[in-house]
Amino acid sequence: MIKSLKPQRPKTVVFVQVRTGSTRFPGKIMNKIGKREIFLVQLDRMKPSKSADQIVVVTTVKKRDDVIVRLCRKNKIPYFRGSEEDLLDRYYQAAKKFKAELVVKIPSDEPLMDADVMDTVIREMHQNLDKYDFVSNLHPPSYPDGLDVEIMTFKALEIAWKKAKKPYEREHLTPYIWDNPGLFRVGNVANKYGDMFMTHRWTLDYPEDFNFFKAVFSSFKNKNKFKMEDILKLLDKHPEIAAINTKHMGINWFRHVGDQLKTVDSKFYRK
Repeated sequence: MIKSLKPQRPKTVVFVQVRTGSTRFPGKIMNKIGKREIFLVQLDRMKPSKSADQIVVVTTVKKRDDVIVRLCRKNKIPYFRGSEEDLLDRYYQAAKKFKAELVVKIPSDEPLMDADVMDTVIREMHQNLDKYDFVSNLHPPSYPDGLDVEIMTFKALEIAWKKAKKPYEREHLTPYIWDNPGLFRVGNVANKYGDMFMTHRWTLDYPEDFNFFKAVFSSFKNKNKFKMEDILKLLDKHPEIAAINTKHMGINWFRHVGDQLKTVDSKFYRK
């Protein structure tokens, strides 16, 4: 009797957008936790993923980002270089090069990224390929700001790449998909612990955010093994750590184009 073969899942590639340019906190991703650049610490935390086939850094062609390429080569991390401003094109060209069938977007300003959270979102797509073109935990957001995961089919990415025209649609990759439910079937994963997007800031945009991360990482012996639940317990026990970057709570890119986003509620950003 011939055993039936298990259907092979689509090639799932996680692309992490990394660049040194930042108006609010220049070179933020080059700051170190211990002896390791913070974006490399984030990549280390993502490696235990059981649902991703590959993790690739997507950086820019700018000279100042040569340092990222050098670190990728040194650490044997696959990378791609593309447009700085047109993130949609950078992802599309990278996805073509690495033959991704499912494309996962992760920003590099999320050093507390949890491989389990990644896998939860990716599995939702793997298990519903006949139902969704795009799945995230960001639409609407409920996880802490800094655990954002988005996954889409290559076809959905290609349609957005061809059709998206507004500057913010090119700069932020997925708003065109969110705002066109007639073209894309959109799914979302909610945080089982409730809505934390506007009450837990785990993203790196300001020096205070980096101070917050230093305090969190110094509280755990192994910087790669602690999970979202461990961080929540830590912050409950030590509210003074959570208070380090409280003044930036609710500040995110939504506020710049909120009046143009048809499917993002203004309660998810500070005006």
